[in-house]
Amino acid sequence: MVAVINSAKSIRGPFLYNENKVKEGAADCLMAANYPMDMEDMTENMRLNMLSKIVERAKDTQRPSIHISLNFAPEEQPSKDLLKRLAQEYMDGIGFGGQPYLVYQHFDSGHPHIHIVTTKIRPDGTLIATNNIGRGISKQVRKELEIKYGLVKAESHNKEFFRPKAVDPAIVQYGKVSTKRAISSILSAVLNSYKYTSLEELNALLTRYNVLAERGDKDTRMYKNKGLAYRIIGADGKPVSTPILASAFHQKALLKDIEGRFLRNDVERQQHKAKARTAIDKCIRTSGGGIENLKELLHKTGIDLIPRQNAQGRIYGITFIDHRTKSVYNGNDLGTQYAAKALVERISQTATAALIPVPETSQKVVTKEKQQPVSSSSPAKGNQVGSFKEPIDHEKSIIEQLMQAEYSSNYLPLELRKSRKRRKKKKTNHL
Repeated sequence: MVAVINSAKSIRGPFLYNENKVKEGAADCLMAANYPMDMEDMTENMRLNMLSKIVERAKDTQRPSIHISLNFAPEEQPSKDLLKRLAQEYMDGIGFGGQPYLVYQHFDSGHPHIHIVTTKIRPDGTLIATNNIGRGISKQVRKELEIKYGLVKAESHNKEFFRPKAVDPAIVQYGKVSTKRAISSILSAVLNSYKYTSLEELNALLTRYNVLAERGDKDTRMYKNKGLAYRIIGADGKPVSTPILASAFHQKALLKDIEGRFLRNDVERQQHKAKARTAIDKCIRTSGGGIENLKELLHKTGIDLIPRQNAQGRIYGITFIDHRTKSVYNGNDLGTQYAAKALVERISQTATAALIPVPETSQKVVTKEKQQPVSSSSPAKGNQVGSFKEPIDHEKSIIEQLMQAEYSSNYLPLELRKSRKRRKKKKTNHL
């Protein structure tokens, strides 16, 4: 079981996200804990008002909303009753057992999971401490529940199935998956979690999941009014669905909302730039040349390299998506040496260096000197190369030949000798 805890400024966002899933048929509301009425007797507004009134009692709190997801392995199929017990025991364990909270079961992913919406403001207006709750209390409670109910341990999970999957355009085409629901799930996964500073950077990320954000042509009404639409694209990058206006999604997906995140995202991603540069430099040194080799190596480290090419195939831009820190960078943002032209040159130099043969100068010199006859009548001098009689093994590497102790000599050129300083004898007074 994997537990993910997020906080938010508003309680409405997480609440409406889950309620809209229920309306779309992608989720069920399993329970409403610590509410004064049974869930069946409450309307949507009643469920929201209960949480909203509690949040209002501590208006100075920056992020009063708590949104938790409990995720299970794909091979696990816990029943509704078990999901309710897990939610209740988990909330009790992390200190939220007395809080009003809502539990939703979602069906829109490849693995079973539930969402819990609550607040860290108590009914009396006091605050529940949540500092390092994920690494501390939550981790311990999660491990206890894994053992108690025989769940797959978080350390054994394949983290890949918690990342949003690219939507298969063929499935959307045949109506097996709602286009709006598919796009909505991707927007929920990336809009608030990744750090991008332009619409182009956001699209570099969205296209990894077959989604594209469009403003339309510059002479269209949508572009002039700063509108935005989303659509599904195929593997070739061409649209396979009709565009859906950003206003149709419950997420804050309008152009003004996206642009409003740019400055904050730029500030937050600064601390991760050095880590990205280090990973890229290391992969360039070991890539052996070629943009595709570099892409493959970076992908293994958690970074996607997305080149932008013109009709002639020339790379004119590069975007890096660091999934480890959820940061998106244009090449220039990391430095001039990571821009498209400079990066291609660096890769080319790496490939050229790998093809340069090792110089054989040293071997030829030694071989030539070896072929010179040595007079048996002339006495051998210790510092002459011709006096070395051990045969040279040409199969050895150049480094081995250079490092091998072929002869020893204590000879040192006069120019390199250091004059020794004579110690002055101390004069002693004899009485």
